[in-house]
Amino acid sequence: MGELWSLLSYGPDGWGDEILAGTFVTVSLALATLPIGLVLGFLLALAKNSPEPSLRAAANIYTTVFRGLPELLTLFLVYFGGQMLLQAILAALGLPPVEVNSFVAGMIALSLVFSSYSSEVFLSAFKGITSGQYEGAGALGLSRAQTMRLVILPQLVRLALPGLSNLWLILMKETSLVSVIGLADVLRETGVAARVTREAFFFFAVACSIYLVLSIISSVGIGRLEAWARRGDFSR
Repeated sequence: MGELWSLLSYGPDGWGDEILAGTFVTVSLALATLPIGLVLGFLLALAKNSPEPSLRAAANIYTTVFRGLPELLTLFLVYFGGQMLLQAILAALGLPPVEVNSFVAGMIALSLVFSSYSSEVFLSAFKGITSGQYEGAGALGLSRAQTMRLVILPQLVRLALPGLSNLWLILMKETSLVSVIGLADVLRETGVAARVTREAFFFFAVACSIYLVLSIISSVGIGRLEAWARRGDFSR
Protein backbone atom coordinates (compact mmCIF):
# COMPACT_ATOMS: atom_id res chain seq x y z
CA MET A 1 0.00 0.00 0.00
CA GLY A 2 2.93 2.31 0.75
CA GLU A 3 4.15 1.89 -2.81
CA LEU A 4 0.80 3.08 -4.12
CA TRP A 5 0.80 6.19 -1.97
CA SER A 6 4.34 6.94 -3.12
CA LEU A 7 2.87 7.38 -6.62
CA LEU A 8 1.25 10.58 -5.33
CA SER A 9 4.57 12.13 -4.31
CA TYR A 10 5.93 15.23 -5.99
CA GLY A 11 8.77 15.23 -8.47
CA PRO A 12 9.78 12.88 -11.30
CA ASP A 13 8.89 9.73 -9.36
CA GLY A 14 5.31 10.67 -8.51
CA TRP A 15 2.16 12.14 -9.98
CA GLY A 16 1.15 14.46 -7.15
CA ASP A 17 2.19 17.68 -8.88
CA GLU A 18 0.40 16.75 -12.13
CA ILE A 19 -2.80 15.79 -10.32
CA LEU A 20 -2.69 18.97 -8.23
CA ALA A 21 -2.25 21.04 -11.41
CA GLY A 22 -5.18 19.18 -12.99
CA THR A 23 -7.32 19.95 -9.94
CA PHE A 24 -6.45 23.62 -10.29
CA VAL A 25 -7.51 23.52 -13.96
CA THR A 26 -10.81 21.85 -13.04
CA VAL A 27 -11.66 24.44 -10.38
CA SER A 28 -10.51 27.31 -12.61
CA LEU A 29 -12.69 26.12 -15.48
CA ALA A 30 -15.76 25.83 -13.25
CA LEU A 31 -15.18 29.26 -11.71
CA ALA A 32 -14.60 30.86 -15.13
CA THR A 33 -17.78 29.28 -16.52
CA LEU A 34 -20.05 30.21 -13.60
CA PRO A 35 -20.35 34.01 -14.06
CA ILE A 36 -20.80 33.72 -17.84
CA GLY A 37 -23.49 31.08 -17.42
CA LEU A 38 -25.27 33.10 -14.73
CA VAL A 39 -25.32 36.31 -16.78
CA LEU A 40 -26.51 34.52 -19.93
CA GLY A 41 -29.11 32.60 -17.94
CA PHE A 42 -30.42 35.79 -16.34
CA LEU A 43 -30.69 37.51 -19.73
CA LEU A 44 -32.47 34.48 -21.17
CA ALA A 45 -34.93 34.53 -18.27
CA LEU A 46 -35.60 38.22 -18.92
CA ALA A 47 -36.22 37.39 -22.58
CA LYS A 48 -38.58 34.56 -21.68
CA ASN A 49 -40.40 36.91 -19.31
CA SER A 50 -40.61 39.63 -21.95
CA PRO A 51 -43.90 40.66 -23.57
CA GLU A 52 -42.08 40.65 -26.94
CA PRO A 53 -42.92 37.36 -28.74
CA SER A 54 -39.71 37.31 -30.80
CA LEU A 55 -37.54 37.52 -27.69
CA ARG A 56 -39.49 34.73 -26.01
CA ALA A 57 -39.23 32.55 -29.11
CA ALA A 58 -35.48 33.11 -29.47
CA ALA A 59 -34.84 32.34 -25.80
CA ASN A 60 -36.98 29.20 -25.95
CA ILE A 61 -35.17 27.96 -29.06
CA TYR A 62 -31.79 28.56 -27.37
CA THR A 63 -32.70 26.63 -24.24
CA THR A 64 -34.37 23.83 -26.19
CA VAL A 65 -31.24 23.32 -28.30
CA PHE A 66 -28.65 23.34 -25.52
CA ARG A 67 -30.78 21.40 -23.06
CA GLY A 68 -31.51 18.82 -25.74
CA LEU A 69 -27.96 18.27 -27.00
CA PRO A 70 -25.57 16.05 -25.03
CA GLU A 71 -22.95 18.15 -23.27
CA LEU A 72 -20.13 16.25 -24.96
CA LEU A 73 -21.60 16.95 -28.40
CA THR A 74 -21.92 20.65 -27.55
CA LEU A 75 -18.26 20.63 -26.55
CA PHE A 76 -17.24 19.06 -29.86
CA LEU A 77 -19.35 21.54 -31.83
CA VAL A 78 -17.77 24.50 -30.06
CA TYR A 79 -14.21 23.18 -30.17
CA PHE A 80 -14.10 21.86 -33.74
CA GLY A 81 -16.93 23.79 -35.40
CA GLY A 82 -16.04 27.04 -33.67
CA GLN A 83 -12.43 26.64 -34.71
CA MET A 84 -13.40 26.10 -38.36
CA LEU A 85 -15.71 29.12 -38.28
CA LEU A 86 -13.04 31.31 -36.67
CA GLN A 87 -10.41 30.30 -39.22
CA ALA A 88 -12.83 31.02 -42.09
CA ILE A 89 -13.58 34.49 -40.70
CA LEU A 90 -9.89 35.26 -40.17
CA ALA A 91 -9.03 34.04 -43.67
CA ALA A 92 -11.76 36.23 -45.16
CA LEU A 93 -10.30 39.21 -43.31
CA GLY A 94 -6.78 38.35 -44.44
CA LEU A 95 -5.60 37.62 -40.91
CA PRO A 96 -3.37 34.72 -39.79
CA PRO A 97 -5.07 31.66 -38.26
CA VAL A 98 -5.51 31.47 -34.49
CA GLU A 99 -5.82 28.18 -32.63
CA VAL A 100 -8.77 27.90 -30.25
CA ASN A 101 -7.60 27.16 -26.72
CA SER A 102 -9.19 24.03 -25.24
CA PHE A 103 -9.80 25.87 -21.95
CA VAL A 104 -11.70 28.65 -23.76
CA ALA A 105 -13.65 26.13 -25.85
CA GLY A 106 -14.61 24.20 -22.73
CA MET A 107 -15.63 27.38 -20.94
CA ILE A 108 -17.84 28.48 -23.85
CA ALA A 109 -19.48 25.07 -24.26
CA LEU A 110 -20.18 24.65 -20.55
CA SER A 111 -21.45 28.24 -20.34
CA LEU A 112 -23.97 27.56 -23.11
CA VAL A 113 -25.27 24.47 -21.33
CA PHE A 114 -25.23 26.05 -17.87
CA SER A 115 -27.06 29.16 -19.06
CA SER A 116 -29.82 27.12 -20.67
CA TYR A 117 -30.57 25.40 -17.37
CA SER A 118 -30.01 28.43 -15.13
CA SER A 119 -32.47 30.42 -17.24
CA GLU A 120 -35.23 28.04 -16.14
CA VAL A 121 -34.21 28.51 -12.51
CA PHE A 122 -34.29 32.29 -12.88
CA LEU A 123 -37.60 32.12 -14.72
CA SER A 124 -39.15 30.11 -11.88
CA ALA A 125 -37.77 32.64 -9.40
CA PHE A 126 -39.30 35.49 -11.41
CA LYS A 127 -42.67 33.74 -11.22
CA GLY A 128 -42.30 33.60 -7.43
CA ILE A 129 -42.24 37.40 -7.22
CA THR A 130 -45.74 38.86 -7.26
CA SER A 131 -46.79 41.72 -9.53
CA GLY A 132 -47.48 43.79 -6.41
CA GLN A 133 -43.72 44.12 -5.91
CA TYR A 134 -43.41 45.91 -9.26
CA GLU A 135 -46.50 48.03 -8.59
CA GLY A 136 -45.26 49.05 -5.16
CA ALA A 137 -41.86 50.03 -6.55
CA GLY A 138 -43.56 52.09 -9.23
CA ALA A 139 -45.72 53.81 -6.60
CA LEU A 140 -42.54 54.81 -4.77
CA GLY A 141 -41.23 56.45 -7.94
CA LEU A 142 -38.52 53.89 -8.70
CA SER A 143 -37.45 53.45 -12.29
CA ARG A 144 -37.44 50.01 -13.94
CA ALA A 145 -33.68 49.72 -13.43
CA GLN A 146 -33.96 50.73 -9.77
CA THR A 147 -36.86 48.32 -9.26
CA MET A 148 -34.82 45.48 -10.69
CA ARG A 149 -31.70 46.33 -8.66
CA LEU A 150 -33.26 47.25 -5.31
CA VAL A 151 -36.45 45.20 -5.17
CA ILE A 152 -36.42 42.27 -7.58
CA LEU A 153 -32.80 41.09 -7.62
CA PRO A 154 -32.44 40.54 -3.83
CA GLN A 155 -35.57 38.38 -3.84
CA LEU A 156 -34.55 36.68 -7.07
CA VAL A 157 -31.21 35.58 -5.64
CA ARG A 158 -32.87 34.09 -2.56
CA LEU A 159 -35.45 32.20 -4.62
CA ALA A 160 -33.02 30.98 -7.29
CA LEU A 161 -30.13 30.01 -5.00
CA PRO A 162 -31.19 26.40 -4.24
CA GLY A 163 -31.59 25.58 -7.94
CA LEU A 164 -28.38 27.37 -8.90
CA SER A 165 -26.53 25.50 -6.15
CA ASN A 166 -27.47 22.17 -7.73
CA LEU A 167 -26.38 23.45 -11.14
CA TRP A 168 -23.00 24.46 -9.70
CA LEU A 169 -22.39 20.94 -8.41
CA ILE A 170 -23.38 19.54 -11.82
CA LEU A 171 -21.05 22.02 -13.54
CA MET A 172 -18.17 20.93 -11.32
CA LYS A 173 -18.61 17.34 -12.50
CA GLU A 174 -19.18 18.26 -16.15
CA THR A 175 -15.74 19.90 -16.33
CA SER A 176 -14.40 16.35 -16.64
CA LEU A 177 -15.69 16.32 -20.23
CA VAL A 178 -12.96 18.72 -21.37
CA SER A 179 -10.37 15.98 -20.95
CA VAL A 180 -11.47 14.59 -24.34
CA ILE A 181 -10.25 17.74 -26.12
CA GLY A 182 -6.84 17.65 -24.48
CA LEU A 183 -7.27 19.96 -21.48
CA ALA A 184 -5.12 18.72 -18.61
CA ASP A 185 -7.81 18.61 -15.94
CA VAL A 186 -7.85 16.24 -12.98
CA LEU A 187 -9.52 13.40 -14.92
CA ARG A 188 -7.01 13.58 -17.78
CA GLU A 189 -4.02 13.68 -15.42
CA THR A 190 -5.25 10.73 -13.36
CA GLY A 191 -6.05 8.87 -16.59
CA VAL A 192 -2.51 9.37 -17.88
CA ALA A 193 -1.10 8.24 -14.54
CA ALA A 194 -3.34 5.17 -14.59
CA ARG A 195 -2.15 4.14 -18.07
CA VAL A 196 1.53 4.71 -17.32
CA THR A 197 1.61 2.97 -13.93
CA ARG A 198 -1.10 0.38 -14.70
CA GLU A 199 -2.78 1.30 -11.41
CA ALA A 200 -6.10 2.35 -12.88
CA PHE A 201 -8.26 1.60 -9.84
CA PHE A 202 -5.99 3.56 -7.51
CA PHE A 203 -5.74 6.69 -9.64
CA PHE A 204 -9.41 6.77 -10.58
CA ALA A 205 -10.20 6.35 -6.88
CA VAL A 206 -8.00 9.40 -6.28
CA ALA A 207 -9.98 11.31 -8.93
CA CYS A 208 -13.24 10.28 -7.24
CA SER A 209 -11.92 11.49 -3.91
CA ILE A 210 -10.92 14.85 -5.38
CA TYR A 211 -14.36 15.40 -6.91
CA LEU A 212 -16.03 14.39 -3.65
CA VAL A 213 -13.86 16.81 -1.67
CA LEU A 214 -14.66 19.61 -4.10
CA SER A 215 -18.36 18.80 -3.79
CA ILE A 216 -18.20 18.82 0.01
CA ILE A 217 -16.38 22.16 0.05
CA SER A 218 -18.94 23.56 -2.41
CA SER A 219 -21.84 22.27 -0.30
CA VAL A 220 -20.44 23.93 2.82
CA GLY A 221 -19.95 27.20 0.95
CA ILE A 222 -23.42 27.00 -0.59
CA GLY A 223 -24.96 26.35 2.83
CA ARG A 224 -23.35 29.48 4.22
CA LEU A 225 -24.41 31.47 1.17
CA GLU A 226 -28.00 30.33 1.57
CA ALA A 227 -27.93 31.22 5.27
CA TRP A 228 -26.64 34.69 4.35
CA ALA A 229 -29.36 35.11 1.71
CA ARG A 230 -32.06 34.15 4.23
CA ARG A 231 -30.67 36.16 7.14
CA GLY A 232 -33.69 38.48 6.95
CA ASP A 233 -36.03 35.51 7.41
CA PHE A 234 -34.14 34.39 10.51
CA SER A 235 -34.24 37.85 12.04
CA ARG A 236 -38.00 37.95 11.65
